Amino acid sequence: MILPVILSGGAGTRLWPLSRELYPKQLLPLASEKTMLQETIERLNGLQEIENPLIVCNESHRFMVAEQVRQIDQEPHAIILEPCGRNTAPAVAMAALYAQKLESDPLLLVLPADHLIANVDEFQKVVELGVAQAEQGALVTFGIVATHPETGYGYICADRQAGGGVFPVSAFVEKPDVVMAEKYLASGDYFWNSGIFMFRASRYLEELGCHQPEMLSACQNAFNTMQEDLDFLRLDEAAFASCPADSIDYAVMEKTDQAVVIPLDAGWNDIGAWSALWDVHPHDSEGNVLIGDVLTEGTSNCYLHASKRLIAAVGVEDLVVVETADAVLVANRSQVQNVKGIVEQLKQQQRNEALLHRRVNRPWGDYEGIDAGERFQVKRITVKPGASLSLQKHHHRAEHWIVVKGTAKVTCGEKVMILSENQSTYIPLGEVHRLENPGKIPLEIIEVQSGSYLGEDDIIRFEDEYGREP
Repeated sequence: MILPVILSGGAGTRLWPLSRELYPKQLLPLASEKTMLQETIERLNGLQEIENPLIVCNESHRFMVAEQVRQIDQEPHAIILEPCGRNTAPAVAMAALYAQKLESDPLLLVLPADHLIANVDEFQKVVELGVAQAEQGALVTFGIVATHPETGYGYICADRQAGGGVFPVSAFVEKPDVVMAEKYLASGDYFWNSGIFMFRASRYLEELGCHQPEMLSACQNAFNTMQEDLDFLRLDEAAFASCPADSIDYAVMEKTDQAVVIPLDAGWNDIGAWSALWDVHPHDSEGNVLIGDVLTEGTSNCYLHASKRLIAAVGVEDLVVVETADAVLVANRSQVQNVKGIVEQLKQQQRNEALLHRRVNRPWGDYEGIDAGERFQVKRITVKPGASLSLQKHHHRAEHWIVVKGTAKVTCGEKVMILSENQSTYIPLGEVHRLENPGKIPLEIIEVQSGSYLGEDDIIRFEDEYGREP
């Protein structure tokens, strides 16, 4: 039995402004109409003895992850929620501890949620090759066949003398400079580190206990205090935060003498920067990638991505321009690795553009800011069929609701009413209220808030079907 473990905890800062801390790149449709997470799950279809995926994600992303899995008609084995990031080694340990609670001791196939693999058939063939090795107790990693002297990836050095398509790992090496990367490529002994692994759950825990006993002990403590929360498994924040943070490479794979590498040549890309998306998307006759409402004149070799407005590019080359409702990125295509520096500045200034889009996802649907000024703001709210917001009140604001699509069930104090399109209601300051969608189509309303304080933290919840804090 193979239990896929999908690691979905990254922030994807290099793909800002599309990727935000609370809406990261694995939850975005960057390479196709489906999100990176959805593509990762569907890539497993057809593998023999494959189980439903076990997903490890940040607790802030839990409802989006669950919804995206539901959209592709999949049911996760479980979704483990990390209250804070501790890197990949503890995340995989949690998955291995969970797996040991099952009837068998399954093979874990560890997959990042935000990678692109173009040739799924070849990927599955190589995974099947890894099964035999993992069943014999090896810790398998999959090394990407290098196509150029890349300086943005770590490398795996293989002992090629073994032959047979499966090689002992000689060393894991850090991201090299150009000269060293060229030597790696010429030798034929080095592969890019994909971050994809396969091993039996018990073997990983055994090696982790041997090389990082303090980490294993902390992970066991966090796992033993884990609690069910609706459809999720929530780790205790204090227990998990006490766990040392480290990658699986440093904690285990570099130290074990049982690591083997299998070459993988399947059109892999980690989509680590905007230049990677320029690589994988089709180009026009001038070498441009054009997404959304884009016009060009005398423009070449650019990546132009419009989300909300028209982008018009004239007489430029080798640029990345990404437009969203609240931010525009302009960068030289050779400098896009430095976008994370902008994100750091945003965080230092405590600006919301590092965390959220103007359109914010919630378990019941989403809302988008339309306008704001002194003592007022306007939102477009969409509620999924059958969903409802919490029963709540606000201390500092009143709200006006206008239904523009669908049917709304509104609770306001002791009164319950049904509103249809073009009807409206008023929620006084301090009144207990709830908005529900009893219909079969999405409910859309325009909300006008007015008051002395309009922050999202001015919510007192009395009842909430999604288990959010009162």
